[in-house]
Amino acid sequence: MCDAGATPMIAPSILSADFANLAAEAAAVEGSDWLHVDVMDAHFVPNLTLGLPVVESLLKATDIPIDCHLMIENPERWAPPYAEAGAHNVTFHAEATDDPIPVARDIRAAGAKAGLSIKPGTPLEPYLEILTSFDTLLIMSVEPGFGGQKFIPDVLEKARTIRKIIDAEDLQLLVEIDGGINADTIEQAAEAGIDCFVAGSAVYGAADPGVAVAKLREQAAQARNAGTN
Repeated sequence: MCDAGATPMIAPSILSADFANLAAEAAAVEGSDWLHVDVMDAHFVPNLTLGLPVVESLLKATDIPIDCHLMIENPERWAPPYAEAGAHNVTFHAEATDDPIPVARDIRAAGAKAGLSIKPGTPLEPYLEILTSFDTLLIMSVEPGFGGQKFIPDVLEKARTIRKIIDAEDLQLLVEIDGGINADTIEQAAEAGIDCFVAGSAVYGAADPGVAVAKLREQAAQARNAGTN
């Protein structure tokens, strides 16, 4: 987790980048904390994006830690190889498996941080007892599957809930949010207790993606500081 004084993390999503020039797109955001990679299988979600070979290529092209978000079925089978390849963080969906803990264990054993993601309509409460098995909780603020969607503010109640638990129990868990994060929404997410912000079009749709990352980080930091004063 990030403490109250820690710098907010920004993770540009390559779903909004130019897929024909991913190495250059990664270089354009070299000041980022993570590089967010959405892996979709056209089964768990209706869209199809990229897979392990592209992640392996990105790992050779950038020093930015790779944050893999697996929107796929059968994470038991497919998640560990991303960790073995060198991804820093591998997140899978709670809705994709009946038993998330062994998946998290295998991801960690393969050398990566383990993340659990929940859709906007999925309640947080059934998963509270297992969060000690994870390093990251990814709260979806849009329906997973496509970029460029409108932010769903109701999910911030989950962020507030888990932030209270983290603070009360000193839980070592980083809270990440993905979907519709931009200059108009990042402040309310920061005030709710988010540590890491995935931003797609807000970064790669900007004239200078690197500057956009810095501005978003500054906005989040100011909002967080205002909320703690």
